[in-house]
Amino acid sequence: MEEVTGFNPTFTAQEKARLDMQVDSYNKSLVVNGKTTSQSLGKDDFLKLLITQLSNQDPTDPMDNTEFIAQMAEFSSLEQITNLNSNFEKMNSMLNASQALNTIGKTVSLDIGDSQAVGVVEAVTYGNNPQVKVGNMYYDLKQISAVYGE
Repeated sequence: MEEVTGFNPTFTAQEKARLDMQVDSYNKSLVVNGKTTSQSLGKDDFLKLLITQLSNQDPTDPMDNTEFIAQMAEFSSLEQITNLNSNFEKMNSMLNASQALNTIGKTVSLDIGDSQAVGVVEAVTYGNNPQVKVGNMYYDLKQISAVYGE
């Protein structure tokens, strides 16, 4: 084997940090089918792996039935957990909207940075992050520190 001269297989700490930063930046910029890449497997990835495993198995030594059933059970569990998570997100959004609606017409105390503001809630917005309108400004529901009666 021919020896290569002038090649140093080790990196300095600065070179390694720069390379790690470039790799991380590149990995974060990757987009596959309109989705950004992630480190976790979803139900679609699990199903693709299972189909690939089944299509590439040795016909003379097929997958054990119990192993196949266990993998299908895992897939079913993963799908149900995904559905539960989606439903919890919807329920959380509804609870936040309901909480915001209950403040209409009430006096609230708002945390605004280092100061406090007090006013009557005139309107609210819906969505994942509901806001309340006090005066001519909208504030996040999270900024309310106290709610007073009418």
